[in-house]
Amino acid sequence: MMEKRNIEIKVRLNRKEADNLFKRVKRSRLSREAYLRHLINDLVPQDAPPPDYYAMMQQLYRIGNNLNQIAQKAHTLNVIDVQRYDAAVAQFEATVKKITEAVVCPRPIKQ
Repeated sequence: MMEKRNIEIKVRLNRKEADNLFKRVKRSRLSREAYLRHLINDLVPQDAPPPDYYAMMQQLYRIGNNLNQIAQKAHTLNVIDVQRYDAAVAQFEATVKKITEAVVCPRPIKQ
């Protein structure tokens, strides 16, 4: 269970620092508080993916689903190189996962 966040900290910034913070917060599409919590927890807040990212990923998932349906039929009928096809599907799924992680997941700050 997460503790309540009931400690308020006031920070003063100059105009340049504030503009820089607001610009980064806007790019990340996180709240200012969530952005700062990421930094405090040694995570680099990622810029939000481009608007068409989710549409592209949805299309990739549909293609992957079609590949899986074809693979099921191929297994049943044994009409194609099943091992090669399965390897291609696994590579497709790994690529989708890698793209998603690279775009969406925060990374630890290198120290």
